[in-house]
Amino acid sequence: MSIEPHGGKLVNRFVSEIEKQKKIEQARHLKKILLDEYLTFDLDCIAKGIFSPLEGFMGEEATLSSLETMHIHKTIPWTIPILLDVPRDKADMIEMGEVVALYSADNGLVGTIEVREKFRLDKKYLAEKVYGTTDDNHPGVKRTYGLEDIFIAGPVEVFDKKVIDFEEYNLPPQQTRAIFEERGWKRIVAFQTRNPIHRAHEYLTKCALEICDGLLIHPLMGTTKSDDIPGNVRMECYKALINNYYPQNHVLLSIMPVNMRYAGPKEAVMHAIVRKNYGCTHFIVGRDHAGVGNYYGTYDAQKIFDNFNPEELKITPLFFDHTFYCRACGNMASIKTCPHDANTHVVLSGTKVREMLKKGETLPEEFTRKEVAAVLMNWAQNG
Repeated sequence: MSIEPHGGKLVNRFVSEIEKQKKIEQARHLKKILLDEYLTFDLDCIAKGIFSPLEGFMGEEATLSSLETMHIHKTIPWTIPILLDVPRDKADMIEMGEVVALYSADNGLVGTIEVREKFRLDKKYLAEKVYGTTDDNHPGVKRTYGLEDIFIAGPVEVFDKKVIDFEEYNLPPQQTRAIFEERGWKRIVAFQTRNPIHRAHEYLTKCALEICDGLLIHPLMGTTKSDDIPGNVRMECYKALINNYYPQNHVLLSIMPVNMRYAGPKEAVMHAIVRKNYGCTHFIVGRDHAGVGNYYGTYDAQKIFDNFNPEELKITPLFFDHTFYCRACGNMASIKTCPHDANTHVVLSGTKVREMLKKGETLPEEFTRKEVAAVLMNWAQNG
């Protein structure tokens, strides 16, 4: 029996095929709201049940509850509000209870929202509560300060899923759950990444797999920072690694079409909730999960889980220390398992990796598999 979705029900806000054409024709005559790519991803996540139990963009009470208590509806853990911002003049034209059409820049008419609330939020307060900082050098804070003045909330109806690159790997929660069931996996651990998987990550995923039946390698493919490694390069790395170094009957590669918020601890909890909706029972939390810059303490993303009891979160977080290759040990290790000095550890920063790749220098095999290094080298050299 698979794990229960967050809030008890896996949401589906897609209009049925029987009703779709009629609803599309009706929507063409409604007032319009244009969504940017970020909001289009959020809408898609609501429709697919990735953000269960949300059935639409969040209202004021749920938002404030999330910010202040890290819960919605008093008992359901939720750490980051999912909000729809609109310009003030557009909001003034919309009546309460009115159904409004939602358009994306790329795909045109994508759905509708029944407007049940219009409200304001102090953006500095919002930034501080979500990101723990008001510094606009933080990418999430910068986006928050650029939001429009009015937020609208209400249930959505969506006509079609958002199609993105690697669509064959874009498995919705219903499908991953079915695959887990078909394979007989009872304990499934998810690994979150927005970077290539290096030896340290490979090590901790395999440690987790020792106590689970299956591993979901689940790279984030929503909007990310412009300097993150492109999705197509990352996918090549994941496939090369899985094909050569993981048992095929115990691993599944699927992408997660969720925006990267860089919210550190609060995003770590949201990533656990999302994987619960996908059907996972366990979730790997790194020491600086979803972090950026120096905004979060080394283990803050793990410590935040102390605020939730297992019965309300209902997915088991797995915490790992910093891992590396130790030349003295002759294998992968962590600060918990290695007794040797740091000068025996092979650790490369992201900056150092990029410098080596640009110079055409081969990355050490203790740091990354040769197949992954070849993909990264080709990207760095040829763009």
